[in-house]
Amino acid sequence: MNKPMGRIDQTLSEATRRLTDSYATRREQSDTARLDAEVLLCHVLDKPHSYLFTWPERELTREQAEQFESMLRQRIQGTPVAYITGEKEFWSLKLKVSPSVLIPRPDTELLVELALSMPVSDQAAVADLGTGSGAIALAMAVERPQWQVIGVDRLPGPVATAKKNAVLNQIGNVTFVEGDWCSPLAEPLDMIVSNPPYIREDDKHLAQGDVQFEPRSALTAGKDGLDDIHTISQQAFAKLKPGGWLLLEHGYDQGRDIRLILESNGFTAVSTRQDLSDQDRVTLAQKPV
Repeated sequence: MNKPMGRIDQTLSEATRRLTDSYATRREQSDTARLDAEVLLCHVLDKPHSYLFTWPERELTREQAEQFESMLRQRIQGTPVAYITGEKEFWSLKLKVSPSVLIPRPDTELLVELALSMPVSDQAAVADLGTGSGAIALAMAVERPQWQVIGVDRLPGPVATAKKNAVLNQIGNVTFVEGDWCSPLAEPLDMIVSNPPYIREDDKHLAQGDVQFEPRSALTAGKDGLDDIHTISQQAFAKLKPGGWLLLEHGYDQGRDIRLILESNGFTAVSTRQDLSDQDRVTLAQKPV
């Protein structure tokens, strides 16, 4: 029998202190230290978050303590929590993630919300370009079971991860394929959405926080961050039905440039929507009828 190695509440307090110190050393925000420790411990215990507060006096076994210590050290070294646990929640879905895909972020839920609100057919054909873990495609598919959703990524690793997530969440109206942006798309589509690479190659934030551990190819797109958005805008126009919609997530200071790109490629009804921080986040446009 494994010997107890410390109470839950004591373990969390010590882990929070160590994480706070490590974040301060790296000059990163420290307000997530407690939450990060709780997420890691829940993963080790295989228990819901409420368990930590319901049973604070429960003691970890030696095996649990050793596993938690190993994960804690990874986090202290900077590895993102999602890569340590191998999973991340997005839109109430539990998704498998790995260093081959971006970690889904709450900001991207705005893209999903807008996609779900668009005036398209109840049996719409919709594509998610640069699907990564499949987060956006799966969120749309689970909310609109009559839609046929296809997720595209140019690398086999993300496609394999997205397929696993579809099975894990028992979502059947979505397909994931390998290919370069719109190239695998055959039939005319009602809507195309994408959270493409849009960070400038020299952006200092690429060397900070979780981003430094994520795949660079999924983050950057040329000197101004707009290379892939140019490509998608050109290709998507030909793949959409008349009246179809294109929705693009982007950086806070790129709205104006992206509106000009879309208009130059023939799109109309171009507009930019803001996130909860009142920053430009998603630009949408329609192919003329």
